[in-house]
Amino acid sequence: MASLSGSASAQIDAPIADVWVIVEDVGGWPAWQDKLGKLDVLERDADGRARVCRMQLDAGITTIKMTLNCSYRPCARMSFERVAGDLKALAGAWKLEDLGDGRTRATYELEVAPGGVLNMLLNDERKAKLRGILIDVRPSELKARAETGA
Repeated sequence: MASLSGSASAQIDAPIADVWVIVEDVGGWPAWQDKLGKLDVLERDADGRARVCRMQLDAGITTIKMTLNCSYRPCARMSFERVAGDLKALAGAWKLEDLGDGRTRATYELEVAPGGVLNMLLNDERKAKLRGILIDVRPSELKARAETGA
């Protein structure tokens, strides 16, 4: 079982196609996701989307570096999974749902198994704090980007 997991959602006043453009632009994530540092796209798929990327994440207690594989089901789901790096395992996804009337529900899911020394550092208080900065805030960041471009 992962040491940290959860999901969070937000209703966004923007059409699903507009929200999808932001979600599928993995290379642009650092512009609107706090704590996400450097992100380099290493390989792209036939549609020009990131297939493999290397990223750095400020987790508060340390900077985490990893390589992710990305996959896409247009306008519905974008998934990513750790294939190398500091963590034992990480998997996540953005799920989008068309609510009609130009509104979209975006749900962010993340499951993390830190492993090693990081696992020993994660007490319940730190897990709650990390959940806040790694999971709970993501949908509101996407909402701000989609609704205001900020």
